[in-house]
Amino acid sequence: MTTINTNSALEGMYWDTEKKVADKNNGALTQSDFFALLTQQLAYQDPTKPVENDQMIAQMTNFTMADGITKLNDNFSSLAQSMSSNQALQASSLVGRSVLTQSEQLVFTGESLSRGQINLEQPADNMKVIITKPNGELVSTFNVDQPQLGKNEFAWDGTNQAGETVAAGLYNISVEVSARGKTENVPVQVYTPVSSVSMGNNGNGITLNLLGIGAVKLADVLEVSYG
Repeated sequence: MTTINTNSALEGMYWDTEKKVADKNNGALTQSDFFALLTQQLAYQDPTKPVENDQMIAQMTNFTMADGITKLNDNFSSLAQSMSSNQALQASSLVGRSVLTQSEQLVFTGESLSRGQINLEQPADNMKVIITKPNGELVSTFNVDQPQLGKNEFAWDGTNQAGETVAAGLYNISVEVSARGKTENVPVQVYTPVSSVSMGNNGNGITLNLLGIGAVKLADVLEVSYG
C-alpha cells in the first residue's frame, strides 16, 4: 500500500505570514486609491446614464479635500513636535534657577534665604508664617509686617526659635491670617531651585524636578527667579 504525504503537498497552499508586505498606510486610502476608484467608476458606469459633470467635479473636490486634510494633519504633527522641542529647550534653561509654585513644603538649602509669598484677597490684621519639621515639630514662626491686599513677600533665614541655624532640608510651611478676631489658613507660594527637567513621556508634558519637592508641571510655575 502506497502512503501519500499530504503535508508536503499542502505546504505551498498556506500564506507565508513572515513574507507578507507591511502596509505602510495602515489601511488608509491614499489619493492614488481615490483616483483608482474614480477610474473604475467611470469604466463600469451605465452608458445610458453617464456620470454628470457636476458629480465628477464634486468627487474630484472631495478627493482633493481629503488629500489636503491629510497633509494638514501631517503639518500640524510637525508643528506640535517643533513646539515641544522648543518648549523643552526653554525649560532646560530653568535648571539652577528658582521657580515659584504653590506648595506646603519649603526647601532650605543652607546657603541662601528661603523665600515665598502670600496673596491676600481680603484685608488682614496679622499674618504669621509657621515652619515645622516633617514630623510636625515646630521650628520657627514669624510675622509678615503690615499685610496688604495682593502680594506679600517673606523670607526665612533658616534659624529656629532659639536663633540657631537649622540643617538644610525640606520643611513644612503654613500661613495663618487673622482678621476681626477670626483666624484661617491661606495658601502659600514658595521659591524652589530646579534640579532637572523631564521631557514628558507618555503625553504628560514637560515637568520640572524641584529640589526636595519633586516634579511639577511647567504650566504650574507662577514666576521664575535667578536666586
